[in-house]
Amino acid sequence: MAQADENPPAVGDGLVRGAHWGLLAFIAGFGAYHLTNLVLTAVLSGRFTGFDDAEEMPDLGPLLLLAFVPNLMLGLAPVLAARRWGSFRELGVLPNLRDIKLGLACGGFALLAGYLTNLLLLPVFGTDLESGNPLAGLAQGVGDHPVWLALAALIVVLVAPLSEEVLIRGALWTGLAAHRVPQWAVLALTAAVFAQLHGEPSRTLALFVQGLAIGAARLLSGRTGSSVVAHAANNLPPALLLLGAS
Repeated sequence: MAQADENPPAVGDGLVRGAHWGLLAFIAGFGAYHLTNLVLTAVLSGRFTGFDDAEEMPDLGPLLLLAFVPNLMLGLAPVLAARRWGSFRELGVLPNLRDIKLGLACGGFALLAGYLTNLLLLPVFGTDLESGNPLAGLAQGVGDHPVWLALAALIVVLVAPLSEEVLIRGALWTGLAAHRVPQWAVLALTAAVFAQLHGEPSRTLALFVQGLAIGAARLLSGRTGSSVVAHAANNLPPALLLLGAS
């Protein structure tokens, strides 16, 4: 009689039932993100030209929040795929106490690593490091509207980390692991996707390093929830800066 596997795969390690849908979900989510960006760009293109006076400009708060709609699309496909072919529990998104502790530690390290990397890159890119930050432009566009800034900060620290992690350290990580890709390679590949997704060329290296730190939480815990916490901790200072702009 065949012996049962003495070490069955645990939830979140990428080898659970139905895990092979991860790569398909990643491709769908990544494609939906870029398609939504194109649609919004086409719809809003030229909408705010022709205003001679800044006082004539319409309230940009609600429209600037549309910039986060493509980000929501990142996590939609993995969630739908998990419900269709597996279980949402397979992604291990809801953090437990260990996820919170590990995530906070890795998120703090991500902040430090990103800061030090940017310091090293400062002689190369100069002020481009700051001007390339989309949150700076967001704060300027919303102006003195604290409600919209508060909503944007909430999205930055909660919604964006959740949607991005469900896609990258959830679906993509799970799919790669299901195909027996070495863990170190999964960590590096997901960090590279994380950096590319943000579209900030001058900060790509810093984002890659931060992606490694955030991914370390996923690697050590075997759960996406820990990387969600790490990502949220990494995004907390920029969110507080947005609130400070009000």
